[in-house]
Amino acid sequence: MTHFPAIPVWDGCDPGIAAAIRGLEEEWRPYSTLSRKKRMDRLIEQVIDPAIEAFAATLPPKLLHFLPGAGAGLSFSDICRLVGFNGAARLQHQLLRRFIKVHNTETAQARRFVATMETLLELTRGCARKPPLTAHVEGKRVNKKRIQEFCRYCGSPTEMAAYAAGRVAGDAHKSLRYSSQYCSTHRPALTDDKLNPEYQKARRSAAQFDNELERLSRQAGNWRAPAAGSGDWLVDCYLHHYVLKHRLRYGDTSELRDHARRMTDARLTDRKKQIVMLLRYGMSQSDAASVLGVQRQAVSKASASIPSVFWQLPSLPEYSTEFLLSGVARKPAAPR
Repeated sequence: MTHFPAIPVWDGCDPGIAAAIRGLEEEWRPYSTLSRKKRMDRLIEQVIDPAIEAFAATLPPKLLHFLPGAGAGLSFSDICRLVGFNGAARLQHQLLRRFIKVHNTETAQARRFVATMETLLELTRGCARKPPLTAHVEGKRVNKKRIQEFCRYCGSPTEMAAYAAGRVAGDAHKSLRYSSQYCSTHRPALTDDKLNPEYQKARRSAAQFDNELERLSRQAGNWRAPAAGSGDWLVDCYLHHYVLKHRLRYGDTSELRDHARRMTDARLTDRKKQIVMLLRYGMSQSDAASVLGVQRQAVSKASASIPSVFWQLPSLPEYSTEFLLSGVARKPAAPR
């Protein structure tokens, strides 16, 4: 059965809108932008519009200009109908950037407004990505309830999902052999019925892939601070900077899965993430080894095995060697 991830609600979001989104999640399974009877904009109109209207009533006039549709007397669902969910997401993003640029975001009201707008942005992106439960391909009705949208081990669509979306041409006999769980790269058997080494490799590292995906997804829902929940301060900092570098959002399901796959294939362990952070903070290999409690040769060997792409992070804050050696850097991250 296709799994649709929960829409992330940002900390500080308006409680009424947060509750409306949770209510929408309970109803939205049969809805999509392509359905005729179960149109997503109608569900938005029924569940989300009243909550946004109540939220708008609490805002001063100067903030209404940054709420999509409020200045023109249009509802949130009206905007989605007029420009589509992707267009509505772009509009929300532009308005939010403009608000942050011209307003003080340190006040309680501003923080609540930003958190609410970020939550509505995640909602819009989630609605845009949600596929219908059924599709017609080459005159045949394909039941998407039994089709996984993404490959078990990466962000590519499964063979059957690609076929159902019309991305793959096929005949009635060949379509029966399309995998509903794996993409063409990770399917268990190749076309000659031989075992697929890529499948075997991905299967052995499934636990690490799932762990990386969970932490990246958690961090992608919060750009403001390390929130991956790994239990290690340095690992959480690395994932925070990595998400910012690649501008990953919680709703970017395919991209998050692909990045988790790359980390797993590159064997980017938590120890290597710690080493990257310490060396990028300006520490020597000897000092980094002291912080981690390992030999300097272990740090040198591990750093040499890390692909260059995983060293490319945004500018990092400068911490003194004394601070890092004090053990503060090893303090577990607070639970989210």
